[in-house]
Amino acid sequence: MATREYVDSDRRFYYAVGVFVMLVFVGAIAVSSILDLVTIDRRLVPLAVGFFLFLFVYFVSIRVQALEPES
Repeated sequence: MATREYVDSDRRFYYAVGVFVMLVFVGAIAVSSILDLVTIDRRLVPLAVGFFLFLFVYFVSIRVQALEPES
């Protein structure tokens, strides 16, 4: 599937943005821990939980928007 066909729909674009943001977050945490810039301990857990809770709500809101009738 070509990129233009994939992002032709708004929902697919929103899902792609959400997945991209998730990958950037996980990649930044991984690179930071590999380079010893941050230690993964209890202080990082609330940040990660809050971020993934935000993404969960983001994806649910996209799904709910898809269920609404178009005007």
